[in-house]
Parts: sequence; C-alpha cells; structure tokens
Amino acid sequence: MDASGYTALSRQSGLMREMQSVANNIANISTTGFRREGVVFSEYIKRMEDGPSLSMATASARQVDLSQAGLTATGGAFDLAIQGDGFFAVQTPTGERLTRAGNFTPSSEGLLVNADGYSLMDDGGAPIFIPPDAGGVAVAQDGTISVAGAPIGRVGVWQPQDPLSLRHEGGTVFAADATEPAEGAMIIQGQLEDSNVNPVAEIARMIDVQRAYEMGQSFMDGEDDRLRSVIQTLGK
Repeated sequence: MDASGYTALSRQSGLMREMQSVANNIANISTTGFRREGVVFSEYIKRMEDGPSLSMATASARQVDLSQAGLTATGGAFDLAIQGDGFFAVQTPTGERLTRAGNFTPSSEGLLVNADGYSLMDDGGAPIFIPPDAGGVAVAQDGTISVAGAPIGRVGVWQPQDPLSLRHEGGTVFAADATEPAEGAMIIQGQLEDSNVNPVAEIARMIDVQRAYEMGQSFMDGEDDRLRSVIQTLGK
C-alpha cells in the first residue's frame, strides 16, 4: 500500500471511532448523569526521503464534555444532583470512582448506594450510612445529611486533580488518577441531572462523519482501481 493509501486508511479508522462515540452519545440521551464524549484527532507527519511527506491521523483519545446538564425534579429524598463542577464518589469493586448520576437509595445494610450497588462516599471518603426507618431526611446544598434535624454525615463532591486523567469506564462511571474536593458545587435534593447530550448536534455530527467516511471510501476504491489498472497494464 502506498502513502496515500495509509493516510486514507488511518483517517477511515479515526472516523469509525468517532462514529462509535457519536452513536454511544445518542444511545444515552436519556441516561441520568451521562457525559457526552468526543474523539480527539492527532496528526503525525513524516518527511519521506524520496517523495512528499506522509501524514497519518490517529483518534485514540477521548474528550469528556463536563458541561452542566438540566435538572429534573423527582421529589425523591435520596435523588441528588450536583449544580456546578465535581462528581459524587462511589466505591466499586475496582476502587473509588466518580459519577454525576445521583439516583441513590438505602441498601438492606443501611448504606446509601446507586443503581449498581456502589456505596456513596462522604466528604471523608467513607460510605454513608442511613439509620433504619429514617424519616425526615434532608440534604442541604453543602451536602450535609440530616435526619429529623440532626446531621449524620455530609456527601462528598470531588474532582480529578488532573482533568486529563479522567477516564470513562462505562455507563456514567469515571476513573481518575487522584481526586480532591470540588469547591463551589451545590447539591440539590429531590432532583437528578439529565444527560448533557444535545441530540440535534449529535445527529448533525453523525451525518458529517458518515459523509466524510463515504468520501474517504470512494477515494480508497478509486486508488484500488488505479493500482489494479497499473498491474494489469504492466502484466501485458
């Protein structure tokens, strides 16, 4: 394969990754706390000794959109939303992870957990315990949890020390190399944050990617026909 073929193939591979990212975004339009993702393209250029430069594109990095999404009122005592920067911290089998999905509920052991059964962590990094048959649960904007007017804990809001270390592990869960308390964030009780995916923008982007992929495929088909023609001519 010549230089133009490698260049086109690397571009097609990157466009396929971007199409997968867009499709995943669209599939999670209604997922609570979902963060939109995009693909980051990088270019590698090498000057050839006997010809023009060779350009190769890669799209192995993903960018997480951390913009605020809308809030939906649920009235649930343990439904929490973050207004501002930061994430809830949950304890998973592979370690502490971050999420913006705040639909929590007390487990049979009294721990406040999410839909996957992961424990919500307080501002000290410990699981939050809700007393059995607790009534009158209130969560203040600073995360303080009170039962019948008496504080029992405080929900932690965390952010990665290095935003570039944030990695999407699936669903609404993210990993980071190290975290620190997020400043200025407010916790809203009885509401959940929506997905921050803009369906119109994603569909428009899907169309653009599809057209770019078809254009690249047409170029590769043309190059294939050209090489076949050259081989047939030289073989006569």
